[in-house]
Amino acid sequence: MSVTNQQIAAIFQQMADILSILDGDHFRILSFQKSARIIEELVDDLASIGPDEKMLAGIQGIGKGTAQRIAEFLRTGQIKDHQDLLAQIPPGLPALLGISGMGPKTVALLWREAGVDSIDTLKSKLESDGLTGIKGLGPKKIENLKQSLTFAASSETKRRRLGDALMLANWFLTELRKMPGVKDANYAGSLRRGKETIGDIDLLVAADDKHAQAISDAFVKLDLVETILAQGKTKSSVRVAPTAGGMQVDLRVLEPESYGAALLYFTGSKEHNVRLRELAIKQGMKLNEYALTRDDKPVASKTETDIYRALGLDYIPPELREDHGEIALATEGKLPELVRVEDIAAELHCHTDASDGSLTILEMAMLAIERGFHTIAITDHSKSQTVANGLSEERLEQHILAVREVAKQLKGRINLLVGSEVDILADGKLDYSNSLLKELDIVVASPHHALNQDPAKATKRLLKAIENPYVSIIGHPTGRIINRRPGLSPDMKQLFHAAAQRGVALEINANHYRLDLRDTHARAAIEAGVKLAIDTDAHGVSDFDQLIYGVLTARRAGATKADVVNCMSADALKKWIASTRK
Repeated sequence: MSVTNQQIAAIFQQMADILSILDGDHFRILSFQKSARIIEELVDDLASIGPDEKMLAGIQGIGKGTAQRIAEFLRTGQIKDHQDLLAQIPPGLPALLGISGMGPKTVALLWREAGVDSIDTLKSKLESDGLTGIKGLGPKKIENLKQSLTFAASSETKRRRLGDALMLANWFLTELRKMPGVKDANYAGSLRRGKETIGDIDLLVAADDKHAQAISDAFVKLDLVETILAQGKTKSSVRVAPTAGGMQVDLRVLEPESYGAALLYFTGSKEHNVRLRELAIKQGMKLNEYALTRDDKPVASKTETDIYRALGLDYIPPELREDHGEIALATEGKLPELVRVEDIAAELHCHTDASDGSLTILEMAMLAIERGFHTIAITDHSKSQTVANGLSEERLEQHILAVREVAKQLKGRINLLVGSEVDILADGKLDYSNSLLKELDIVVASPHHALNQDPAKATKRLLKAIENPYVSIIGHPTGRIINRRPGLSPDMKQLFHAAAQRGVALEINANHYRLDLRDTHARAAIEAGVKLAIDTDAHGVSDFDQLIYGVLTARRAGATKADVVNCMSADALKKWIASTRK
């Protein structure tokens, strides 16, 4: 999704949320929510279409009113209806929606009944037991709010999710690469290393000195820039508008001769760089952000590969640069050949309009064909997920027939599997009986509720699911949402052991809100002999683009093609699935 689309979608979603808080018209709320979802899933960049209401209204799903509001934003940078709604509530109220468990109805209740109008007042009320006795806020709900607020305060809430930061960085790079004199450009820092959250964005540009000032001047005037924090010939820093994430973006303009050394230095990590400098010193050289030198004479500086080679190392991918033994492996020529996006040949976790997706079975399968996949598994939600239109037993029986019918139509073009993302209930039982699970080709079992269980219960719950004879994949095993809820904290070693024994795969859910398993868990899982599944959990067209985030997480874990079931050939995948169904 483009940055502009992201901004507009966020505005429509906020309008829906504010209307819900104000107990506004239900149909307007649904309309704004639908508009937000459609805009999120658009392939085309609305900014490239421009404020042409007729063309905007021609987009499927975009009505006249939505087209007028989009055009207004493209002309003015805001939407009057949005501003009018914001004026009807305290300015601190929208921030409450960012706390897990705080939907519009809860926010409205707290505001009207307890005078909660910001995170600070919520904290004060919780500390003073000021919410006790309010109808609809029982002791358990209040305790959950305390836990959510504590997590929000302790987590890196000022850091942005990988997907948001990467999209923003790529927008800036696209603009920078258009500028005269720019010979190369890239992002660095924790973003380039694929970390799940990003503090700020570091951009590096290779350009001759004569172009540096003009590039810096143009950078600080780009459309998304709201505040110029610093500006110089070779170093500038800006903050983007809140609707684009509010992140700080730093630019460094470098001579092409020093670009590789600077990219290596500013990519980090700090610990990795220290090890490299120590290695350089042992070899009678010095390494800094300008060059690798010997006796003050350049040895290598143009590219990272040149520098690693001069140090006697194989090139180390950015995702591995965390001082986890990668330098020793590079010295010995034993670095793993990391999995790539193009290695992924199957999607094993996605949702259609049978539950909460936006595409039909055929549309989802055709999208997978366009991606070059040999297999896709349709895994709509099970019955307990009522909020996601989960399928009852009767609906699942009909759904199985519908998927099988489409599979016949597409035979020879793609292997279309019928499955389900089945809820792992609080006691470890699955949402469907084994007799019904047996009818499916594949089962992804996932936790969706009771995500504040104590570790012992969570461990027992997930172990029971792993032992189910029809489960092939445990989906997003902890159920966390990055920066919003921590999810389950089971004994991961026990899970890895059980999964390895059963041959069940653990998922890296590629949605950038989840990235679950996280990188450290995925690394430990691989070491325990567990196979990984990298799935997008797709609900619509644009979700397949999130595959990169799951792959980056897997690369940080040191995963190769052999570690990931989605990289198997069609025949090998079929045999693996059969082997998990005991």
